[in-house]
Amino acid sequence: MNPSLITFAGLPGTGKSTIARHLAPRLPAVWLRIDVIEQCLRETQPERDDLGADGYKIAAAVAESNLVAGHYVIADSVNPVALTRDIWSAIAAAAEVPQLRVEVVCSDDDKHRHRVQNRRPDITGLDLPDWQGVLSREYHPWAEADLRIDTAQLSPDQAVEAIVAALE
Repeated sequence: MNPSLITFAGLPGTGKSTIARHLAPRLPAVWLRIDVIEQCLRETQPERDDLGADGYKIAAAVAESNLVAGHYVIADSVNPVALTRDIWSAIAAAAEVPQLRVEVVCSDDDKHRHRVQNRRPDITGLDLPDWQGVLSREYHPWAEADLRIDTAQLSPDQAVEAIVAALE
């Protein structure tokens, strides 16, 4: 397999980071988690109310340098709209590597709500959205996704196998 950019999109609580955590050592890949970058920005710039696309821009720069160096990169974020998704496509094109666009969904609303309501942050200081926050979040389904993973149907290990198969 040649190094690729694996771009995730999906609402909070669907399982993106869980899948990325399992996938990164399997490839191996650099795992760029937007939540980590944005939390660092919040801590170092507490006067800012809105981070805008800064976390995505930082992650994109790090992704490009790692792709050029020959590494797999996993871009793990909500990627809610075309604007953020296009950032990753531009990086893959600039680095001249393939991009696998993966939308992670949870088709079982009860399971999804349970995950959101019962998860604990694994990033110090990160405030996770509640269920209402997830429901009210702007998110456009990713029609251009190459692969759609439904975590109501697949375990994290099964999702990893589906992604690895798609990369081959």
